[in-house]
Amino acid sequence: MTSGRGGRHLARAEAARLGGSPEVGVADGAAAAMPSSPLRVAVVCSSNQNRSMEAHNILSKRGFSVRSFGTGTHVKLPGPAPDKPNVYDFKTTYDQMYNDLLRKDKELYTQNGILHMLDRNKRIKPRPERFQNCKDLFDLILTCEERVYDQVVEDLNSREQETCQPVHVINVDIQDNHEEATLGAFLICELCQCIQHTEDMENEIDELLQEFEEKSGRTFLHTVCFY
Repeated sequence: MTSGRGGRHLARAEAARLGGSPEVGVADGAAAAMPSSPLRVAVVCSSNQNRSMEAHNILSKRGFSVRSFGTGTHVKLPGPAPDKPNVYDFKTTYDQMYNDLLRKDKELYTQNGILHMLDRNKRIKPRPERFQNCKDLFDLILTCEERVYDQVVEDLNSREQETCQPVHVINVDIQDNHEEATLGAFLICELCQCIQHTEDMENEIDELLQEFEEKSGRTFLHTVCFY
């Protein structure tokens, strides 16, 4: 059971999800659902295929300004054996990957869900993107495993500081399979909604993350970097 300010975070997010507000009338629900300045959110996994794209899809439908990325040197997708992945350059489009796997083994890649995933991805954007090549600014960056979190923080800290604008980097460990990606995406979405509706993000985010740790049974990593 949550209480105090922390409990109000989830109340705000739930009200936003239902189209109302815990503090204003239902008629003001549209404003409560997404304030006029939505968070600039990035979601990052290794290959920008499964976990980050599932979260990208859900966050986009919820009205967030969201982009997704990978941090790997190449894009890797499961192959016919664990030691035989399909490896692509980040410049390869999702459509090209789809057609390549369709040609290689339609039955295998239909059965393991890869073709369905790629079909979803190409409806969201043309190709995977590498985080290290993006110079856009974000308010919040969510990573899907600790190794990716370390790579994102290392990259941000290696850049020359220009604006000193803070960016919060949060890691949510999500296993790289379709079911866990869906569960993780909804958790990320709920977290983003709560952060969006905080009155003072900089001072409330640690308390909010603690609340989410208790609720989800997951451990979150959090740091602040500066642009």
